[in-house]
Amino acid sequence: MCSGDQAAIRFDRVSKSFGATQALKDISFTVTRGEVHALVGENGAGKSTCLGLVSGRIPASEGLLVIDGRPLRQGDPRASAAAGVAAIYQELEVVPALSAEANVFLGNPLSNRGFLKSTEMRQQYLDVARAMGVAAYPGVRAQDLSVADQQVLEILRSQVRSADILLFDEPSASLARAEKDALHALIRRLREAGKTILFVSHDLDEVLALADTVTVFRNGELQATRPVADWTKAQLVEAMIGRVVDTEAYVRAGSATAARVRDCVDAPVLEVEELELDGVLAGVSFSLREGEVLGIGGLVGSGRSTVLRCLAGLVPSARGKLRIDGVEYRIPRTVIEALKLGIAMIPEDRKGLGLFAAMSSGDNIVCADRSAVSTAGFMSKKASYEAAANAASRFGFATSRLRHAASTLSGGNQQKLLLARWRHNAPRFLLADEPTRGIDIGAKAEIVESLMAMADSGLSIVLVSSDLEESAALCDNAIVLAHGQHVATLDRTGEEITVEGILGHAFGVDNPEEARPEVLTS
Repeated sequence: MCSGDQAAIRFDRVSKSFGATQALKDISFTVTRGEVHALVGENGAGKSTCLGLVSGRIPASEGLLVIDGRPLRQGDPRASAAAGVAAIYQELEVVPALSAEANVFLGNPLSNRGFLKSTEMRQQYLDVARAMGVAAYPGVRAQDLSVADQQVLEILRSQVRSADILLFDEPSASLARAEKDALHALIRRLREAGKTILFVSHDLDEVLALADTVTVFRNGELQATRPVADWTKAQLVEAMIGRVVDTEAYVRAGSATAARVRDCVDAPVLEVEELELDGVLAGVSFSLREGEVLGIGGLVGSGRSTVLRCLAGLVPSARGKLRIDGVEYRIPRTVIEALKLGIAMIPEDRKGLGLFAAMSSGDNIVCADRSAVSTAGFMSKKASYEAAANAASRFGFATSRLRHAASTLSGGNQQKLLLARWRHNAPRFLLADEPTRGIDIGAKAEIVESLMAMADSGLSIVLVSSDLEESAALCDNAIVLAHGQHVATLDRTGEEITVEGILGHAFGVDNPEEARPEVLTS
């Protein structure tokens, strides 16, 4: 543990309870001034609770939190800000209609007797942007900027307020590879400027590449704090979950499925031709066989998720031809219409679009097919519970949590809940949009194995994933989009599905081997 004059943040026997749930148990560790310190652990391990304590969003139940040698007044965001703390969350706090400059000075404008000092704010904005080595868009509305540029606005906001301690919660979860690299470079520049960075990430490669020190949590308890040089990915995983995880399981699962599908000569069960959406998609076509996993590759903004939304009935203005078992249908215009065709979706935004947060976990499962648990129009509580338990148990979801509200679950368990819903409903086609994003590595392996088991049982899956290594391993066939257009089809019987191949087609590189994933956007 570092001496007091080196400590930017010190947790001294800190505990935090939310009702009967103990999120942190007797935590003690130190974040050294001027370092990048990573917090890792499974969902619900206590990482984000630590950030919430430092930011002042929540008070500790017991213990002492010290910032730069001074005890922090608990549960007071103003006290944290006064102590030089700024937090940048995954869900960004920007006002879309305001300009970039206005967002940077949001809540802290420069003024004199009620009049804004516009010239001084503009100059300070440009000076801070220049010092951070980032592009400045002072007059552009925040809603017209990318997620990465909006995130930069929050970092600039912290610097015009002279914050010395920056908290990041999953800073790169929604960023493409090039944007992630740019963020990492910016964080390193902040460290070089003497800033202290405390961040939470499920991306262990990011942790090992960026952090100076790593602290591991499990079930609200601190497992270890060590310099990053003392950790490997395997050691981090074992410390996080208390057991060794076979992180390559999805590769074998994908290979087994691919081998089965390669030998399959069945006709397509679903065919999409010339799927179009004005200004977004043009001429996207593909087919899907029973039990096949089809990947949709491309850069962020290429239209991957839009294809899934169109087929799920979320975009009524989409046009094109859809055939199921050779019978032609229109592109669904509502979710109900899609479900009647046997098409279900796991959306990227599982909290906002996938789950009914206030409903119990069990009700979230059976809501997709209430008729199966009803008699004469009346739902049976017993039948509902039994059906939900049967579906949930297939995915390692604890049946003891079926009566808990979906909002109380970790990201991994929320995703298992959606899988259980479609196990109960039993659609023929599942559209999976970023099914493992923001999920800890233990739950990720379980989600992947569950998807592969569902494919092996005959479910046809269309997969969108920004984890290109995952896509390359799991998918039997793939199409690649660029600027909303279908630019390539890859399959195991022809061109091998690789990260380089997907990126090469997405960027229009003649030789896909030139599209190295470490330098190009995923």
